[in-house]
Amino acid sequence: MFRAVLFAASIAFAGSAMAQPWETKLADGFEGENFAPEGGLYYRENFEQTAGTVEFQDAVKRSGNGALKLSVVPTCPDSLDGCSERAEIWEKTALRVPYDQGVWYGFAVKFADPIPKEDHRYLIAQWKREIDPGAEGDFSPFLALRLEYGKLFVTVETNYLMPLSVGPEGTAATCKPGQVPVWGRPGVNQMRMLVAADSHWKLEDGNLFNGCTDAVKITNYGNPLPDPNSGWIDFAIYTLPGASGTGRIDLYANGKPIFTATGHIGHADKGLGKNQYFKFGPYRAADTTNWTLFYDDFRRSPNCADVLREGTCPSL
Repeated sequence: MFRAVLFAASIAFAGSAMAQPWETKLADGFEGENFAPEGGLYYRENFEQTAGTVEFQDAVKRSGNGALKLSVVPTCPDSLDGCSERAEIWEKTALRVPYDQGVWYGFAVKFADPIPKEDHRYLIAQWKREIDPGAEGDFSPFLALRLEYGKLFVTVETNYLMPLSVGPEGTAATCKPGQVPVWGRPGVNQMRMLVAADSHWKLEDGNLFNGCTDAVKITNYGNPLPDPNSGWIDFAIYTLPGASGTGRIDLYANGKPIFTATGHIGHADKGLGKNQYFKFGPYRAADTTNWTLFYDDFRRSPNCADVLREGTCPSL
């Protein structure tokens, strides 16, 4: 009997020892005066982040007793070309997910008034690949939730592949079934695909995407992204990069499936790191106004059921 107990204990220990840090379930409802230890989040300190402020507050919240208020103000000097203004929350480095592993993320976001309406670079969440120290290039997020003209849209990025067709620069492409609009950037070996938008999105809003590609296949479930004016939006998102064509992204909003993207997702250039990582919060090119977003109910897990609180999990 003693041997049986000892054997069972050794098996249990071996199983727990095999668990990796990225498999840890993370959650933070922003209930206190700082980030919860079990959330694995922090505010990164650098020059661009000095434009941001973080407030743990209880006046605007989706659930529980509090939520996070993230704001950016103008700080970039005119002399600093390419400067951005950020108030982004990061995953702790030790908890980052390997680039070849799929994982579920969830968070809720609410846009404060006024919602920016201009043609400008605004992001509310992004997923990237690590860049090794000394590597050349600046790699865009392989998945990003963006704002343009006050409208939500989603982009997926991968290495440059020759588009099936390219129209005049500054003219939105009209793509055939099975194709998605793309902005090709051969000079940096990247291309950005427009994969989803809200119901107010018009063809001309995507005039950056002047080509068409079949590098990803989009399964559209007939549900547009929610309107930024609609209040709290709860996202549940599965990310599995695969630059060679094995990638997959599933995106849900308020429990409704929006799209599944499969195919060429992410980057595989020399000098890139082994992990993916997630950031959320207002991020924009330098501007002259203040911008505020509220976030609540962050969670991360390898298991869909821990993140998708409404709706039916897909078969992966």
